[in-house]
Amino acid sequence: MNINELRIGDLCARIPVIQGGMGVGVSLSGLAGAVAAAGGVGIISTAQVGYRDPDFGKHPIECNLKAVAEEIRKARKKADGGIIGVNIMVATRRYEDYVKAAADAGVDLIISGAGLPMTLPEISGSAKIAPVVSSRKSLSVISKYWKKKYSRKPDLVVIEGPEAGGHLGFTKEEIDKYTVTKEENYDDEVKAIIELANELAVPVVVAGGVYERADMEHYLAMGAKGVQIATRFVTTRECDASDAYKQAYIDAEKEDIVIVKSPVGMPGRAIHNAFLDKVKAGERFMRGCRQCVITCKPDTAPYCITEALINAVEGRLDEGLIFCGSNAYRADKIETVADIMEEFS
Repeated sequence: MNINELRIGDLCARIPVIQGGMGVGVSLSGLAGAVAAAGGVGIISTAQVGYRDPDFGKHPIECNLKAVAEEIRKARKKADGGIIGVNIMVATRRYEDYVKAAADAGVDLIISGAGLPMTLPEISGSAKIAPVVSSRKSLSVISKYWKKKYSRKPDLVVIEGPEAGGHLGFTKEEIDKYTVTKEENYDDEVKAIIELANELAVPVVVAGGVYERADMEHYLAMGAKGVQIATRFVTTRECDASDAYKQAYIDAEKEDIVIVKSPVGMPGRAIHNAFLDKVKAGERFMRGCRQCVITCKPDTAPYCITEALINAVEGRLDEGLIFCGSNAYRADKIETVADIMEEFS
């Protein structure tokens, strides 16, 4: 199949692949810069992006806002003129400040989900903007509001399906319906979203369960202009996570990939490990609040998701939460970003 480039307004990616934003610390400037240099769109996750700063424990948001600009700058140096974007969750505390920090740093693209990014056009400066949606209804609500209030439409739409990694925009019942019992085919919803996006004249990329070129060809045949891939990039030399984190993917079997209930109230997909067993047994690991997501209730949360994700990305796996996509078990080696991008070119 002849693969076309991905155009997002006046931006053009030679290969129609967006690297998914993975927090905390999994997709920073190292991975994003490498993907951009290889012809795709490199994405930095702003979720607790400043966790390595010595002052993070006392001033997490301030450290994060400073790190947003630093990571964009470092990614630009690696990108060889390629496209650099950020992924910012709407549920992030002080969401607007993160968007403004990225825009002020000259980021090319802002992808925003985990809620409806209703104010994004007002605060995104000259950056291209892309809402993450899981239903036609969500895109309809966003696009109508943006048109009425800002006379603006999305530059891109990201459809994130139920096989994605990390926090998911579905209930546990919906995830089971699409991925376990297969009572419904999520492709039907993808087609409906693409139909609406075509009416808006907005390109679509599809995320969630995209692992090999055949997955991309499947969605391109449905009318998408590209795909967003996250899990496949974890087991690359350039990924910003620790070697132990990457090895957890390589060691995982299909039955190790589970749906968990996150402390912030959303379902999430992760690799089963000793930490999840301890949480299930009733142990509590809540030691302070790092001001991450507005839906977290620190007084009752079983653990701090920021701390659990930092532990994992730094290699303390038995004390951490290892988020992943549905295909993590398919990883069997460390690859390079260039090799993966060549497969999708």
